[in-house]
This record gives sequence, C-alpha cells and structure tokens, in this order.
Amino acid sequence: MTLSPIRRVLLILLILAFTCQPLLSQESAKERAAEISSTVPALKEFHTVIFKIWHTAWPKKGCDMLTALLPEIEQGIAAVAHAELPGILREKKAAWRNGVEKLQAIVKEYEAAIEAKQKQPLLDAAEKLHAQYEVLIRVIRAPLRELDDFHAVLYMLYHYYLQEDSLQEVKVSIGQLQEKMAVLNKATLPSRFKGKEESFTMARNQLDKAVTELAAMVCSNEFGKIKAAVEVMHTSYKTLAKVFE
Repeated sequence: MTLSPIRRVLLILLILAFTCQPLLSQESAKERAAEISSTVPALKEFHTVIFKIWHTAWPKKGCDMLTALLPEIEQGIAAVAHAELPGILREKKAAWRNGVEKLQAIVKEYEAAIEAKQKQPLLDAAEKLHAQYEVLIRVIRAPLRELDDFHAVLYMLYHYYLQEDSLQEVKVSIGQLQEKMAVLNKATLPSRFKGKEESFTMARNQLDKAVTELAAMVCSNEFGKIKAAVEVMHTSYKTLAKVFE
C-alpha cells in the first residue's frame, strides 16, 4: 500500500516520537541527578593548582613556581566564578558568591605581589588563596553525610513531585525519608561541631517528629493536607541545617 505524502510525514513523526521519548527520559534523569549532587566540578578541578601551591611551592618558599602557576590560577578562578551551583545548593548561593568574590580579590593581591617582585606578600597571598579555597569547599560540603542524604530525597520531593501533584512519587519519597531519618537519628556530630550538640539534638528531634507526622498523613490520600505536612517537615529540615551555619 502506498502512503500519501501527508500520511508518510505523520508516520515518520510518530516513529520519531516513540524513538526519542526514552532518550528524553534518560536526559531528564541525568539532569535531575546532577541537581541533587552537592558538587561543583570547577572547584574540584581547581584543587589541582591549589595542591601545587600549598604542598610544593609555598612550603619551599618557591616564588618562581608561584609566579609560574599564575596562568593556571587565573584560569581556575575564572572557571569557578562562572560555575553554577546545582539546584540542591540553591540556598548557598549568597555565601558562594561572597566566597568567590573574596577569592578573586586575593588573586589581585597575588598578581600585585608578582608584579612588584615582593616575596613575602606573594607567599602571604598564596596562603590566603589556599585558605579561601577551603572556605568555598565548606560552603558546598554537607556538614553531615546523613543530613545530605536526607536532603537529596527532600529536594526531589519538595521541588518536583509536590509541584507536579504526583501523589505516587510523593508517597515513595516519604518512605525514603523515613529510612534516611532513621539513619540520621543514629548519626554523631563531627568533633568540630561538639559545641552545637544540644541545639542539633533538639532540631533533629523536631524533624523526626515532622517526618513521622507526614508519614501518618500519607494514608489519608488528601493531597492538600499532605502538602501542608511536607511544608512543616521542610521548615524543620531548614532549622536543623541552620544549626551548622
């Protein structure tokens, strides 16, 4: 049977739609996975030059090497300055931008010291550069792995499934949050946060209560009430996260 030109075009479009759908779904999954990864590739790559500065040039007071590293430093900082934070770090944007601006200011000191051929100011700028790099790492690094794992599930629930009114995905996420909360309840604070133990425990208990109440609300299948319970739980999470600020 010979198809008319119009039917032939429609058939091709139909085939393309079915062929491309899995590819689009895969791409969407990759994008969402990237959104919940608390990493900034440009900052990770910048560690290569920071390592050379801090572990080779600076200990040996090697100003010639520090000078030679300037193009790598400038390239790395430019990449960091243009990097976009993943969605899960959206609340860190102000601290990140502030940290990047300080990093850029230190590089100007570094360049000025090289131009003036001043050894000690160059060494001082190199030390400050390393310290500010560590500040940026702390901005994006989760203070507690168990809290980061909880947040990864919460992010998808709050910013996607809830907005899409996907009750089934919401239910699955809440089950996952209960599992993550059980692990978080057993977590111990790193030594650098020992002074925050009491406030951490109180905030964690409140979050645990909110997760339990949300899980109970799911059985109602009343989406409005579930949304309200998610909001309460999300607020409790933010209170816990602020303990580490």
